[in-house]
Amino acid sequence: MKKLVSVTEVEGEGIEAFMGERILVFCMNYFYEGKLVGVSSDLICLEEPHIVYETGAWTDKKYADSQKLHMPVLYIRSSAIESFGASK
Repeated sequence: MKKLVSVTEVEGEGIEAFMGERILVFCMNYFYEGKLVGVSSDLICLEEPHIVYETGAWTDKKYADSQKLHMPVLYIRSSAIESFGASK
């Protein structure tokens, strides 16, 4: 049996490392892109949010179909997030 003996919490790891940067968030139904301006235990907040309907080739400089949402910020429930990373 393998056991976890100690846990070290590292500040600024995970999604918090992207604070102030534009990120792409893969959720259960849609992809969202925007500037990460808030993180809590159950929500993240994107400023200047876009919904990405088609990424296009990952090597392209822009997404093939990314549409700006009508709101200045978008809150996404953390439980809906599958993965995230730096945006194009």
